[in-house]
This record gives sequence, C-alpha cells and structure tokens, in this order.
Amino acid sequence: MEKRNTRPAREVVVPGDLLDDSGMDAGSNTYVLDGKIYAGVLGIKNTYHDAVSVIPLGGRYMPSTGDTVIGIIEDIGPSNWLVNINAPYPAPLHVNEVPWKVEFGDTSKYLNIGNVVLLKILMVDESKKIQVTMKDSGLRRVEGGQLVEVPYSKVSRVIGKSGSMIQMIKNLTDCRIFVGQNGRIWIDGESENADVAVEAIKLIEKEAQSSNLTERIETFIKSKLPEMEDDEGEEDQ
Repeated sequence: MEKRNTRPAREVVVPGDLLDDSGMDAGSNTYVLDGKIYAGVLGIKNTYHDAVSVIPLGGRYMPSTGDTVIGIIEDIGPSNWLVNINAPYPAPLHVNEVPWKVEFGDTSKYLNIGNVVLLKILMVDESKKIQVTMKDSGLRRVEGGQLVEVPYSKVSRVIGKSGSMIQMIKNLTDCRIFVGQNGRIWIDGESENADVAVEAIKLIEKEAQSSNLTERIETFIKSKLPEMEDDEGEEDQ
C-alpha cells in the first residue's frame, strides 16, 4: 500500500486568526471566544492529537508551569538565588527548592554566580512571579560541557516529534544533551563530537522551516563523524 504523506503544511498565523471551530482543545498561545479558538501570537499553527496551539516566531521566552529550563545564577541572597532563565522576569530559587539542606546565609556554599543549573518551572502567577525548583528527577547543577542558545520558538524543532530529532543527535554524537524550553541547550561529550552536535543544532535553527529536516541533519552528522555511523542504535548513557 502506498504510504501517504499526512504531514500538515506549516501555516503561519497572526493574532486573531481562526484556528479551529470544531471543538478541539486550546493549546498555548491561543484564546477561546464563543467556542472558537484563535491565535494569540504571530507564529506557526501546530495541531497535535486533539489540541491546536501556536509556536511563536519571535519574542522573549514566557515561562509556563512544568517547563524544564536551563538557568544561570546571577545573584545570591541569604535564602535564595536569582536565576537568569532567559525570560523578561527574574526567577528566584529558594533554598527549600534545592536538593540540599542549606542553612540561612550559606547559599554561596552550594551555588555561585555563573553556575549553570537545570530547573523546572514550579509556578507562574497572574503577576508573572516565577517559582522554580531543582527538586525533580534529572535536575541539578551541571559542570563542564557547552551551552548553546537558540530562539525558544525553535526548541520544538530541535526536540522533534516525540523527541526523535534530539535522540538521533544524541545517538550519532554520543553526547549527553539537555534541551531547555527557554532556548538554552547543554551539550557534553568528546570535544569533536560535541562540536558537531552544536553545529547540527545551529543548522536546525537556521533551517527550522525546511522539509525533511531530520534526514538532512542525520546526513550532516554522519558526514562529519563517519566513524559514528555504526553506533546509531546505541542508547545515550
């Protein structure tokens, strides 16, 4: 049986454009009026299962509860750290939200200015006050590696459908990679392999709207690291 290409066209929408009137769920960057879903920002219409959302084409990262992000410590207080998460608003990390027992005034013994941390957005209230936590699986301070930044609107392309793109990059380069929803990506591996992973991510950023992008990135990495081709099926450690 001939396989049909069911991938929908990547439709650019502007605020106020009608996205759906058939009863789908409203996703991020949309609003509902009289039972119809409209675009709230300029971006790409994205339909997944029974929900429709918009992937923004520009602007600053706006945190959402549950997002995993990469932050950089930029100030220290006696009971918290102020973390830069690439958002318009500051993100305090309280001592109650780290995996250590920190005495009042001892914050600098655990995290210092410039340290890179993997965080989760715990809450964003109506006044845009952000709460972040390190108390979840995989969240920690990271040492070494490289930090890459892409527009947060391109993160979904870097990750790929069901994680397919980023998993392929991990497998082919044998690197550890953590993708933050705020557009920061941490990469750690052998120098040459990590450099190729960075190049691949920058290529995704540049050609995010291209078709067959996964296949093109796979070809690119294999041309740079031909010795890794036989290791494609190995799982990232």
